[in-house]
Parts: sequence; C-alpha cells; structure tokens
Amino acid sequence: MSIHPRPRLVVGCTLLVTALCAGATACSSDGDPLSSRPYDAADQIAFNGPSGDGKKVDPDKPLVVTAQHGDGRITDVTARDAAGRYVAGELSADGTRWHSTVPLAAGAHYTLRVSTEDGDGAPGRKVLTFDTGSPTAKKTLTVAFGPEAGAYGVGQPVTAELSAPIKDPAQRAVVEGALKVDSSPAVAGSWYWVNDKELHYRPQEYWPAHATIRVHSALDGIRIGDRLRGGSSKPLQLTTGDRLVAVTDAAEHSLTVYKNGEEVKSVPVTTGKPGFDTRNGIKVVLGKQSLVRMRSTSIGIAAGSSESYDLPVHWATRVTWSGEYVHAAPWSVGSQGYANVSHGCTGMSTANAEWFFDTFRKGDIVKVVNSDGDTMEPFGNGFGDWNLSWAKWRQGSALVAAQQQGSDTRARARLRPAAL
Repeated sequence: MSIHPRPRLVVGCTLLVTALCAGATACSSDGDPLSSRPYDAADQIAFNGPSGDGKKVDPDKPLVVTAQHGDGRITDVTARDAAGRYVAGELSADGTRWHSTVPLAAGAHYTLRVSTEDGDGAPGRKVLTFDTGSPTAKKTLTVAFGPEAGAYGVGQPVTAELSAPIKDPAQRAVVEGALKVDSSPAVAGSWYWVNDKELHYRPQEYWPAHATIRVHSALDGIRIGDRLRGGSSKPLQLTTGDRLVAVTDAAEHSLTVYKNGEEVKSVPVTTGKPGFDTRNGIKVVLGKQSLVRMRSTSIGIAAGSSESYDLPVHWATRVTWSGEYVHAAPWSVGSQGYANVSHGCTGMSTANAEWFFDTFRKGDIVKVVNSDGDTMEPFGNGFGDWNLSWAKWRQGSALVAAQQQGSDTRARARLRPAAL
C-alpha cells in the first residue's frame, strides 16, 4: 500500500526513517528498500537556486524544490540558515513540490536537506548549500524589547517597540513570527498588537514562579515589505520570583496577599469613595517610591476646592500611570476596614504600607474586586493586559488572524460549486 503525505509545514524535523537508516547496519533486512543507505537524490530533484556557479539566491523569492521523475517523490525538506533559523514550508500532497512559506534572510548562508523516495520506496537524500544576496530594501526595522532585563513578578508582560509602524496584516505576521519568547518552565503565550508600533506578549495564565524568560528577534535580514527589512535587535532575559497576588476587596475594605497560592497577610484598607472609585480588575506593579508628593490637580481636581489635597505620601507602590497607588494613609486609619474615603488609591497604615512596599516588586499582581469603578484599561494606563480573556487576547495576534483567514479561504473553496 503506498502512502501519500498530507500537506504539512516543515519546521525542522527530519524524516524519522532517514535518520534511523543513516547507516546500513542500523536497518538490515534483505529485500527491504529501506534497509539500504540513502542514495544521492541529485538527479531526482530540482532546486530554483544556483548550481555551483557562485550566484546567490534572491531572498525576495520563495525556495522551490521539485521532484524530477514521475515514479519518485519528495518526503521531507528542511532549510536552515547559519544563525539556526528554520524556513517553514509546505509539501504538496503528491510529494512533487515543496515551497517555502516565509521570507528568507538577506546575506545569509543556508543548508537545504531534501529527503526522497523512488518508485520502489528506496530513500534518497541530497544536501545543498547556498547564499542569499544582499538586501534591496532601503529601510531597516529594529525592535526594542521591554522591560529592562532583571527580576519581575509573574504578571509582567513582555513588550516590543518597533522602530517603524507596521500596518499591513501580512507584514505584521512576518514581524510577529520572528519575535521569539521562550520560558523555562515552558508555557504557551501570544503577542498582541497594541498599535502599529507596539506589541505585548503574555501567557494564557501568569508566568510560572521562578521562571526564566528569554526574548529575541529573528528578523535580521528578513524581508518585511518592498522597501523594508529587519535589522539586528538586542535580546532580553527576565526572571520571575514567587507568585505574589494582592486582592483588594473594595466592599469588604480589605487587602489580602497570597504567596504561591497561600494567604500570607490580610490588612484593613480604604479605597476610592463615590465619584473617585478605584478601578476594578487586574493591575501590575509599575514601580515604587518611598516618598511621593501627591497633588489633587494631577487628577483634575482644582486647587482650593473641597476635594483638593497636596500631601507627602510614604511607601507608594504604583499600579497605574494616572496615579493609582497602594500607599500609607495615616490620616484615614479610622476609616480603614470600614469605609472608602480615598480619591482612588488603596490606603493603609504606615506599617502595612511599608511591608507591602518591601514585599512587592515590578510585575507583581494587584487585583481589585467589588468596586463601583470601571474596569482597568488593557493598555495605555499601565499593564491591564490580564483583563482581556485569552480568546480576546489571541484575536490581537497577526499570526492567529492569518491562520483564521487561511481557514476561511479553504472553507469557501470547499463550498464553491463545481464548474458546469
């Protein structure tokens, strides 16, 4: 019974049979075509690259490998450059043609490995090398990853700031596909396009405690558009500590801290009073200041009004750019645990605020529930990324959008009536 391969993306896994039968002694069964060492498949395939004439491959054109004889077929293709970047591709159902589905890098050296089988099922193999030409694009796209390298809480998103705006969906998919995030322990995650120049990356849940997160760009030399190629970008490494989550219940006037899922402390607090209600939802610690001067004019309250204030505030842990903090509020100790009297911040005693300040760091989670305030914005006022469901977060990915478009196109093709 002959086996016909189904279309698949080639992302760097060589055919198992080829690997197992690399030596004649490893697979020895008389009469079995798979028992022999793979033959040289040079005469069985054609490649749209140079043939030893010193010419370079045009990086703006896809790689194409075709089977030259009707009784043979291609079984696997891998292409990788000297930097270790694999070229994704697609093999036709009948094994007669493979083509790359992602751009090549300019000025790169590639190794192309092709596995075949002839009409009798005997395996063949050919390894080719080639260089791509110089880039023709006039502009270079670089990426600045954030935050700064260091230790963070498990809620810290990774950010990517592009040097130029990318609006075209296909170009966004190229860029996003080259921005790599790996963590140990490994977790699934996705990028979200906040705007034309900014992306955020987060897992479905928070990062694991005591994880190492490595971020890098594989865009260097890759064609993004007619006049735009990727440039080199500095990689980033982050680590996480314990999983610290503070839950503020505005209705109960309490803040409870959980460390790795276990409650470690609960303190009385006061939150925003009516008209200044604290935002609900998940926030991420942005920074800390042992002393901050807080003025009512910074949140739109006119000086001299009954709501105005100008105070030195100690042990301030910031959670929004608009001025929401967890901080010491000795002037409201009598209301803490009983009433909400602040202008939006979470206030507590000086001792409790100092403990919170010393315990929490950037990237740790502060969650507010049961407030009459609005929900924390996903973007623009800090890191409200976790307030989007995973399904909605995935909708912000250009790769997910491209996959969905491809699925819709294939579905429409299946439903199209046959020509008369």
